[in-house]
Amino acid sequence: MIPSQSKESTQIVVVGGGAGGLELVTRLGRKLGKSGKARIVLVDKSLTHLWKPLLHEVAAGTLNPNDNEVSYFNHAAKNYYHFQLRQVDGIERESKRIKLAPYINKEKQIILPAREITYDIVVFALGAQANDFLVPGVKQYCALLENHQQAISFHQQLLNNLLAAQYQGKDINVAIVGAGATGVELAAELQFFFSHLHQLGFEKIKANNIKLVLLEAAPRILAGLPEKISLVTQKALEKIGVEILTNERVKKITAEGIYTQSGNFISANIKVWTAGIKAPEFLSHLQGLQTNHLNQLLVKQTLQSTKDDAIFAIGDCAAVPQKNSQFSVPALAQAAHQEAHLLTKSLIHYLRGKPLLDFNFHYHGALISISHYSAVGYLMGHLPGKLMLEGTMARILYLLLYRMHQLIVIGFWRTILAMLSNLLTRKIRPKLKLH
Repeated sequence: MIPSQSKESTQIVVVGGGAGGLELVTRLGRKLGKSGKARIVLVDKSLTHLWKPLLHEVAAGTLNPNDNEVSYFNHAAKNYYHFQLRQVDGIERESKRIKLAPYINKEKQIILPAREITYDIVVFALGAQANDFLVPGVKQYCALLENHQQAISFHQQLLNNLLAAQYQGKDINVAIVGAGATGVELAAELQFFFSHLHQLGFEKIKANNIKLVLLEAAPRILAGLPEKISLVTQKALEKIGVEILTNERVKKITAEGIYTQSGNFISANIKVWTAGIKAPEFLSHLQGLQTNHLNQLLVKQTLQSTKDDAIFAIGDCAAVPQKNSQFSVPALAQAAHQEAHLLTKSLIHYLRGKPLLDFNFHYHGALISISHYSAVGYLMGHLPGKLMLEGTMARILYLLLYRMHQLIVIGFWRTILAMLSNLLTRKIRPKLKLH
């Protein structure tokens, strides 16, 4: 059990404003912060939140991030929590203090000095970052899609190559390493982007000037999903011009392209790494806490760390046990959503002197977007087996996932207004972002 605290003095600090973290502080702010039963604090190194499953659309230029970002400062003011623009630098468990690093701008100037804040409860919701598996050249030559800044940077690289192809006659060769959901969805989104270039004045770029290759080390794409989903998705990608290479493990990456262990070389002037994730290394250095090989904090069924009952973790940075399984809860947005929902109830129970709740993950299936062309996936229900979905219905359900996130974060009426705004401005908005 967590040591008893007075309700008025309880400070709950959430580190990380991704999907799980932002949903958690939103709920806690409305239920505890508004009434003064607890002080809720969110710590994040960015000024804004963007739902991570949208990053591939930002990277391809099919989504304007400014229309979908949530400002932490504005959101905190409306939802009764406090926002600290910082990165966590360490934690002192005995004195219950979190060290915050200085906030430094692009010119290396210190805008906010280092400081410490106290906590009664701290929740790590830091998400995950790319796992390069120590492959030489990944950090030097590959774009990553961990956050919206990296997605925007990739989009600028894409535009630079587009201009070089139009005015200098150069080819655009894109290689995406990793055919999980992110790699597959990015490939489809990029092909949608390329298919509209002629309509936008890039008439000198022909189809044979563009090549997009998706590489996967496993025998099939979307290896974690049912084989039928993989086959349908691969057929859809190949239909729109994506070349798929499976059983190709990357050996090294250079400025010119990608070398595989089978001896193949894939020429590429744009390289993206989406081959795996791990939690931030910072977590493995926290004072006395247990982590696994992916730097994830080991937690109990209550989402408390195994070594400190005042420290919790949710989302991709947590290794959450599953009942009757040797595997941890998978790193999925639906898992982070469920964990944030349960932890809100748990912490309210704690303030009332009741026991914490155990987390049990309920897998609801998977949906994969094939850009504006289609979507494919399956749903898990109360009936035996899986409900396979493809086409328009799957596409609608995929789009609803983001709206469900918005409902929690900005509320019902603002979500409805956002949807209406999208519908009303669809005709005047450019189809692709070219800046």
